[in-house]
Amino acid sequence: MKLSIVTPLSIVIEEDGVLAVRAEDATGSFGILPRHADFVTSLAISVVTWQSRNGTRHYCAVRRGVLSVVGGDEVVIATREAVPGDDLIILDKTVLARFHADLESERTENVESTRLRLNAIRQMMHHLRPGHRAGVGMFS
Repeated sequence: MKLSIVTPLSIVIEEDGVLAVRAEDATGSFGILPRHADFVTSLAISVVTWQSRNGTRHYCAVRRGVLSVVGGDEVVIATREAVPGDDLIILDKTVLARFHADLESERTENVESTRLRLNAIRQMMHHLRPGHRAGVGMFS
């Protein structure tokens, strides 16, 4: 099989002769072997593992993304960020921890942004209400 892991800025991994790929989506981890049925899935923050023709295992931490199998022999992963490494423990403890922390920070920022938008909408609705007197209110 051929495995490609790409980000918006670069091709991180491009390898022919891959015997097996292991990845993780919302339902759990799964494996891909040659002649796998074509499909597409959304990946979780996880470490993708693959085995080369010579038996060597390789690892790449991915910050979510989309995995597709095309033609039964081409696996393509498109992700926001990918960090290859030889040591699974280091990837698991450092890179994945950072990815999860970044995700939590993004969620917090999104919640705060949503609160601000809702507050602005409430203020506009209040000022647009029939019978509202211009010049009287929070900003006068």
